[in-house]
Amino acid sequence: MSTLYLCATPIGNLEDMTYRAVRVLSEVELIAAEDTRHTRQLLTHFDIHTRLTSYHEHNKLTKGPELIAWMQEGHDLACVSDAGLPGICDPGAHLAELAIAAGLTVTPLPGANAGLSALICSGLDTTRFTFVGFLPKTSKKAQETLAEVKSRADTLIFYEAPHHLKKTLAAMADALGGTRRVALGRELTKRFEEFQRGTLAEMIAFYETHEPRGEYVLVVEGCAPGEADAQPAETPQDPKALYEHYLSTGLAKKEAMRAAAKDLGVSRRDIYQLLLETE
Repeated sequence: MSTLYLCATPIGNLEDMTYRAVRVLSEVELIAAEDTRHTRQLLTHFDIHTRLTSYHEHNKLTKGPELIAWMQEGHDLACVSDAGLPGICDPGAHLAELAIAAGLTVTPLPGANAGLSALICSGLDTTRFTFVGFLPKTSKKAQETLAEVKSRADTLIFYEAPHHLKKTLAAMADALGGTRRVALGRELTKRFEEFQRGTLAEMIAFYETHEPRGEYVLVVEGCAPGEADAQPAETPQDPKALYEHYLSTGLAKKEAMRAAAKDLGVSRRDIYQLLLETE
């Protein structure tokens, strides 16, 4: 029976490639890659000459069935993402689903994973955790997701791109509270690997003066016992009271003004002026 190999690739450091992965990628007839140019560089480094085919989010609905039909003819296939485990926030999960439905064998080639790598270095609870991945792109959907996970005791794992990091931290502080502990891991296993640890409010303040660089994993502390049962106070509508409300969650002054302005549908400059007038 044909086998679909879900093959982990390094998330940065090429030394994290496993012996088994190198062997299997050399032996299969075809590798389905999220980005063939990126994967070709990896294969060249390990002197692997297997044929590549493109399989990504935009062609998975047509290419997936084609790959399954090819496997049903008796061929083994390896699937790789740009980095880490295929199937985690990428179309490898769709290919695995199709293969299982077709009665084909699906097997993992374990290796590097950004979420778990950040979790074990976070200093937060590792006994129970929830992988959330990337938040939805729209603010409304992102808020709904954060509201859904707010009361979970599990440690929460998120992915984020550098250009969205500040917005995501502000949304998390708004939804979860600025005092929640968080560990931010960036450029994991690479030359400039770095961890920042503190509260969400402290991370917001840090990135007021530091520009985010590299891909991030955010590991957020779960809900404290009893916190989920507490009845949330009604959000005040008076500008000053609303501003002070956000300050009490741990947000810095600038972020508290921004959050209050967003709730009231006015500019941050308007909030600042109103605060000056009430002093």
